[in-house]
Amino acid sequence: MDEFEFELHRVKQQLPSVQYCVASSPSWPEGIRVGFLHCLVALGTNVMASSTLVPLMGGDNEEKAQVIETLLFVAAINTLPQTWFGTRLPVVMVASYTFLIPAVSVAVSKRMSVLQDPHQKFIHSMRAIQGALITASVFQISIGFFGFWRLFARCLGPFSVVPLVTLTGLGLFLLAFPREHALLFSYHIYW
Repeated sequence: MDEFEFELHRVKQQLPSVQYCVASSPSWPEGIRVGFLHCLVALGTNVMASSTLVPLMGGDNEEKAQVIETLLFVAAINTLPQTWFGTRLPVVMVASYTFLIPAVSVAVSKRMSVLQDPHQKFIHSMRAIQGALITASVFQISIGFFGFWRLFARCLGPFSVVPLVTLTGLGLFLLAFPREHALLFSYHIYW
């Protein structure tokens, strides 16, 4: 039995081009730098999601600040259980882009365009989006809890996920950068 035991080698000896493996930890200065960058990306994600949604819902800067502080508070609440009980990864949870497209469709729906007062439109849009998020979250939790995700994951490979992510990003590009969108698609290619 001893002749079949494998010796553990360092990652550099096995694959010279790999700097880190899954079990290796970065140095403290590099870990602090990467953690700070991760927090900046999380803050930027929350601010970008709020800056996209709140004007569509009829809100101004005050409502945008309320949505940003709510997203940061909920991100902190989600991060603590994730690091204590969940996968225990040192990550900061942020607003999910999964719900951004349905939230935009609720905010620009005909039902919300009937309201004339921007503040009332914001309140009704926010309530509708919150209800939709609660319903969608219950659906996603049940899919994960009962193990249906394994069945779906078999059908999702790189060739089916990459076009989905690309089309989602291009659809959101128009909302986030309207002037650049006009410049990007105003160039004509002549053959």
